[in-house]
Amino acid sequence: MDDQTRLELEAAAFRKLLAHLQKRSDVQNIDLMNLAGFCRNCLSKWYAGAAREQGIEVSYAQAQEIVYGMPYPQWKAQFQLEATPAQLEKFNALTPDQLTE
Repeated sequence: MDDQTRLELEAAAFRKLLAHLQKRSDVQNIDLMNLAGFCRNCLSKWYAGAAREQGIEVSYAQAQEIVYGMPYPQWKAQFQLEATPAQLEKFNALTPDQLTE
């Protein structure tokens, strides 16, 4: 597979991931963190970081809007629930190697 095809496939998969996460607003970020070690905010940081590496200025807030499909404060007000004690306990038990950078 040539590099351009690989890049196009990776981009398509990323777009599908974003669409899926935007559709599944019932899945809380803390659940993603507890299960996979990353969340929508992590994706936002990765997106902004990748842009910066290419010399493109994309703020964290802009990246969040791309990932969430709306401004983060709006998503948070509409969909984010208070973390349960069980969710927080599981999150606090995670070790650094289980979390993304």
